[in-house]
Amino acid sequence: MSTPHHAEPGPGAGTPSEPPTRRRTRGDWTIVEVAETGSTNADLIAWLGADPVATPHRTALRTDHQTAGRGRLDRRWDAPPGSNLLVSLLFREVPPSPNELTRRVGLAAVDAAAQLAGVEAALKWPNDVVVGDRKLAGILAQRVPSGPVVVGIGMNLAWAPDGAARLGPADPATALDALLDAIDALPAEIDDRYRTALSTIGRRVRVERTQGDVVGRAVDVEPDGRLVVVDECAITHRFDVGDVVHLRPDEPG
Repeated sequence: MSTPHHAEPGPGAGTPSEPPTRRRTRGDWTIVEVAETGSTNADLIAWLGADPVATPHRTALRTDHQTAGRGRLDRRWDAPPGSNLLVSLLFREVPPSPNELTRRVGLAAVDAAAQLAGVEAALKWPNDVVVGDRKLAGILAQRVPSGPVVVGIGMNLAWAPDGAARLGPADPATALDALLDAIDALPAEIDDRYRTALSTIGRRVRVERTQGDVVGRAVDVEPDGRLVVVDECAITHRFDVGDVVHLRPDEPG
C-alpha cells in the first residue's frame, strides 16, 4: 500500500547498509536497530523477498539515519542522524481492510506523543500526525506481493523541518518502545477512536488529486478509511487517496 488507503505491491530492493547493531525483543515484537540504511521500508520488503519466512510477524526495523527515505508521492524525507524516530513495522497478519494497520500506527503515535512529551497530537487524513496544523509524523504503508504489509513512520523528536512540529529531545529507542506499547494497547475496534482523533473531520479542505482538486467540508470517514467530503455545490465525494490541505474558513480553495 504505497498510498495509505489501498494496499499495493511495494518495491523489492534495499538492504541495511550496515549489519544490525542491536537485536532485542519487547513483548512479541522483534526489534532490529541499525546505525544507517537507505530505507527501512525497502529493507523489510527486501528481507521478505530474499526469504519469505525468516522475518517474523511484528518485526520493527529502526535506524538512526535513513539516507533514502520516501513519503507519499515519492517525497524525500531526511533528518540528522540520531535525531528522530525512523522505523518500519512488519505485519504478516493483515486485517480484511489493510488500511486499518496505518490507522492503528497513527493512533499509537498520538498516544506515544502524549506519553513521551505531554503533546496533544491528532491525525490528518490520510497519513499524517499533526500538532495543530504542523506535521509531527508521517506514515507510509506498502504491501508486498506475498501479502504482508510494512508500515513505516518517521516522527520528529529533536529535529523538525521549518514549519513542522517536534516532541523535543528524546531517545529514539525509547520513543519506539512507547509506540509499540501504544499499538498493543489499542482495542480490537478502533473506528470510533480514529474518527475522534481525525482533525480533518469538520474542516474546510482542499483534496488535491491528479484528476483535479475538490474543495469542500470533510464530514466523515468511512470504516474502510475513505474520507467523505461535501463540496461547495453540495455534492458528496468519497476519497480513498489524495493530499488534503486544511483551509481557513475565509481562505480561497
